[in-house]
Amino acid sequence: MTDLKNYIDPVSMEQPVFSNLTGQAGFPHNITVHTENTLLNSISSYKIALIGVPEGRNSPNPGSAKAPDTIREQLYSLARIPGKTKIIDLGNMKQGTTFNDTLAGLSDLLTFLIGENVFPVLIGGSSSVITAIDRSLSALGIKYTLAAVDPRIDYSNNGPATGPFSYLNNVIHSGKSTFSHYINIGYQTYFNDQQVINRFNRMEAELLRIGDVRQAVYLTEPLFRDSEVALFDISAVRQSDAPGTALPSPNGFYGEEICLLSRYAGISDKLRLFGLFDVNPEYDLRSQTAGLAAQIIWFFLEGFAQKQYETPLLENNTAGRFTRYHVRINDLNEDLIFVKSNLTERWWIEIETADNTKIHVACSQEDYLRANRSEVPDRWVKANNRYKP
Repeated sequence: MTDLKNYIDPVSMEQPVFSNLTGQAGFPHNITVHTENTLLNSISSYKIALIGVPEGRNSPNPGSAKAPDTIREQLYSLARIPGKTKIIDLGNMKQGTTFNDTLAGLSDLLTFLIGENVFPVLIGGSSSVITAIDRSLSALGIKYTLAAVDPRIDYSNNGPATGPFSYLNNVIHSGKSTFSHYINIGYQTYFNDQQVINRFNRMEAELLRIGDVRQAVYLTEPLFRDSEVALFDISAVRQSDAPGTALPSPNGFYGEEICLLSRYAGISDKLRLFGLFDVNPEYDLRSQTAGLAAQIIWFFLEGFAQKQYETPLLENNTAGRFTRYHVRINDLNEDLIFVKSNLTERWWIEIETADNTKIHVACSQEDYLRANRSEVPDRWVKANNRYKP
């Protein structure tokens, strides 16, 4: 694919109604905006590409198709992103004649961008398009962990299905998918089939209930650090903070919490794609939800601009960068090996797989302290079961 204009409509929107940030202080100052007069000759020179996906078909939330430009208007009224990360707003994905045409086009576009080492940030639109993400990563041969901030585990026990509440059926049961691990942050038990929860627990998925996450939000950072894809459903936010969605809930994350989660996704040095879905302007109040969505994206970009690429250095035992700790736990035949970054103070557990390959699983300092109390950390148990079947 060489001509992005076959897949993308350029940015075309009204100026923000009000903004106290203009000129060099405003968000548009340090990004490139693809307009009708912009040539797209060197996309690989950018680190991040913003892409609106105005697709609401195959979903109970068809009004979400109007979300990308509504969110974009709010985003452009915010402050500039710190640092010198090169960002381009490509515009909106062209809507296909059918929903499947949109999926095919989006898959091609993502495959091209990721292949050029350009990080896609998707602004939905309905989460029904998530299958295109799986097709793209699978076509590139990227084995990936999916972290979803979502009140629902989007899987149906009634067999293969399509739509935003069952996209995991297509991903898990596809013979071509490179999907390897699922993480859900903030699921709400009363929205989920207990049999589905049990199924994913047997798959060694990491499922965190909303109450557990809110007690210590910072403990989710290692989960994002180990993920290649982060997908946020705006219905994970409580209705009082985000009314603009087809399926709001009185319970969920506060606005500040969802923005912190987004920043954790931004600083992950393994992440390959970020998406925010299911904002519906038709249900919004004075652009409250669109404004929060814009801030979620802003915090992701701010985190991205400050990330430290440490994961590739772990295997090289870079002198002075990391400290290794061996912890003996009763009833285990091996020491647990923890690695701490002396620069960022982030932690990993070192695991030797069945084929004697060493891998590093992101963890928290609390996991290390738990091990020192002779308690086996849950992250080690889940990872050990996955890598040593």
